Amino acid sequence: MQTTRLNKLLEFLEADPSDPFILYALATEYNTAGDAEKAFYYYNSLVENSPEYVGTYYHLGKLYEKTGCKDRAVDVYQLGLKAARNKNDNHAFSELQAALNSALGLDYEDD
Repeated sequence: MQTTRLNKLLEFLEADPSDPFILYALATEYNTAGDAEKAFYYYNSLVENSPEYVGTYYHLGKLYEKTGCKDRAVDVYQLGLKAARNKNDNHAFSELQAALNSALGLDYEDD
């Protein structure tokens, strides 16, 4: 993890602790660095405090899948589908639907 980028994000967070973009950037930074605990903390903060921040759900769901919590990932994808529908974000809706289908074993393979 690039310490200077993380430090800068933490400074931004201190200045504006409710900015969803900063929370998302921190979650992503920790996720990329393999710090699942901190990534979960920031992603879940977004879901609780900024449920309209649709990009959160895909990455949080994938992190749950990666850590073996498939049922929780399914729940997150379903929440994300509702959020995307509420925002009329068809692109996010499509990505979340594909992730949900995959988590449920419903993705399609050509034979």
